[in-house]
Amino acid sequence: MSEENSCRYARRLSQAEAELWTTVTADVRPSRACAKKPVPPPAVEARSPPASSVVIDRPPAPKSPPRPIDIDPRTFTKIKRGRLEVDAKLDLHGMRQAEAQRSLTAFLRRCQANGARIAIIVTGKGLTRDEGGVLRRVVPMWLEAPNLRDVVVGFGEAARHHGGEGALYVRIRRADRVR
Repeated sequence: MSEENSCRYARRLSQAEAELWTTVTADVRPSRACAKKPVPPPAVEARSPPASSVVIDRPPAPKSPPRPIDIDPRTFTKIKRGRLEVDAKLDLHGMRQAEAQRSLTAFLRRCQANGARIAIIVTGKGLTRDEGGVLRRVVPMWLEAPNLRDVVVGFGEAARHHGGEGALYVRIRRADRVR
């Protein structure tokens, strides 16, 4: 399959359609609520191909932070509805990466020793919506690291009332079940 036809939703526009699209969308601006990045106008090939070979360029998919290991849906629902208590909370706001990593590791090991099952790690959302904060991006990687495998069972984004995108639920392995 050629690169032109690799996108199953791509449709070739006629020259007239491409010109009409450019004219109609020339003064359109996306609203702040629904658009993160402006969509470029459709690209028209420079050479004079047949009218049926004009293709719209699609913007690249946004690069999101690595998706965390999900907490199983039952546990998430129990936490969200208040049926399963959150045993501990750590707020990493204002910390530098090295300090935050040390605090996180010590906190999780302390939680495990005290018998905690669920903890909330507050990273914050960051200053920019597109990229998010540094801690928001790196804490999931730290939780997946080999040095915490004996402590962390799983983790996932917190419910809105616990911080939403700026917080993570962490499920902690029982101390007697360490591998």
